[in-house]
Amino acid sequence: MARKYLGGSGERLTVWISIAASIVLVFYGYDQGVFGNVIINEHFLNTFGHPSSDMQGTMTSIYNIGCFCGAMSTVWTGDILGRPRQIILGSTIIMIGAIIQATSYGVPQMMVGRIVAGLGTGMNTATAGVWQAETSKMRSRGKLVIIQMANCITGFSISNWLTLGFSFAPRDVAWRFPLAFQVFFTLCIYALCPFLPDSPRLLIRKNKHEEAYEVLAALEGHGATVDSPEVEAQFNIIKSVLDREQMSSYSWWQLLSGRGPAGVLRRMILGAVMQAMNQISGINVTSYYMSYIFINALGISTLLSRILAAAGSVDYLIFACLAYFVIERYGRRRVMMVSAAACSTCWIIIAIALGISAHGGNSYKLGIVAVSFFFVFFASFGMGVLGVPWLYPTEINALEMRTKGASLAMATNWIMNYAVVQVTLPGIDNLGYKFWIIWAVICAAFVPTTYFFYPETANRTLEDIDRFFESGPGLFVHRNKIAVQLARPAEYAEEDARIARQGHDMDEKKVESFGVETKESV
Repeated sequence: MARKYLGGSGERLTVWISIAASIVLVFYGYDQGVFGNVIINEHFLNTFGHPSSDMQGTMTSIYNIGCFCGAMSTVWTGDILGRPRQIILGSTIIMIGAIIQATSYGVPQMMVGRIVAGLGTGMNTATAGVWQAETSKMRSRGKLVIIQMANCITGFSISNWLTLGFSFAPRDVAWRFPLAFQVFFTLCIYALCPFLPDSPRLLIRKNKHEEAYEVLAALEGHGATVDSPEVEAQFNIIKSVLDREQMSSYSWWQLLSGRGPAGVLRRMILGAVMQAMNQISGINVTSYYMSYIFINALGISTLLSRILAAAGSVDYLIFACLAYFVIERYGRRRVMMVSAAACSTCWIIIAIALGISAHGGNSYKLGIVAVSFFFVFFASFGMGVLGVPWLYPTEINALEMRTKGASLAMATNWIMNYAVVQVTLPGIDNLGYKFWIIWAVICAAFVPTTYFFYPETANRTLEDIDRFFESGPGLFVHRNKIAVQLARPAEYAEEDARIARQGHDMDEKKVESFGVETKESV
């Protein structure tokens, strides 16, 4: 029998890992939403001396600099610590940052707390998706990461409703408790991660073969043991790809200059650019500042703005959950392109409505149109541009470079996040309706970018993706059948079968050899 982690193996164990990884994303979503709602609280503004919109933007965005540094740090610490321990470390750092923020009485202290919390969030977000992808089966990998992203929006929604409820609390409790509530998520991580297994792919890379067999058997379930044929086959397939890559024999400069295994640099860039798309779509304009936008750009009252922002987060959550049903059925490419086109359309309509309103149109009716399409934008984004960029870097990167590639992608996510959050308040104040045209153009650009450059990763094992890049595909993939087809290419399944047969034949030879030695000794 396979070892049971938290009393589970097989699908139950996958669910436990998914819950732990999802808590990381709930954590992240909560952090994204909470501060934007805190900075409009009158008691908060009084405590910090009514900072200017530029200072408010800096206090909000400085968190992303911490996230960037935290994500980059996992390039060195991610493989050394392993996935569960890295998440435990990140969550502990977030808790420290939350305590600093909740006890702040000045701008410098608050900014320190924001940076510290960001460090932990960067570590966690660079690790959770990789852990999930490396412990999931091919046909459920996308769905499980989409569940993680839905949980990210759950955290975002919790932050909106919690801050709405606490806006009626007395004085500083109204903003200190929502910031302190982050500690709760760290306690949830403490209750799960110490008792869950590391990635078997990472264990094989670190030559911890016995432990890798044990984890593979536990993930397989159905009574599988370390000696089961299916466990042996999985181990041999993963090790075969790692042995061919021999990534450890190359320097960083060789890898990044293209002299290492095929496609390493290209794959890292694809993952990083996809994460950049997630951030420069304009989502963080709304995630961080939804209430602020309703108040300052649309002239809606503070209470109604909070209610609309909270309702918008529920709309966002519903459609993030619905993405579960399309991500494997239609694949990463198609879902990403349709979602991006819909997002661009929403920004165009919002810009037109606010532009007409600014030039003397009926501001009440046009405000309703703008608010409605902010809601449609949440739905459009949640169906694709939300989840695909988080899933893609965990799949596209070379097996031995997955931690580093995911770290680079998340660092890109956070630096773009910082840029968007930093420019939003001045952009709204100085550009008016023209500010929204920027996001319409950017989202529209995602469609041809995905079509021409991004191969499909749905219905492929992580090893299949390595094989694709070993074949030396051209820069443009839109005419490459293997790159764009949704079904798993038959040649990859045949390669798996061949490796499994080789492993079986080697085992039989070992048994025969052992039998001969036994006879001779007798």
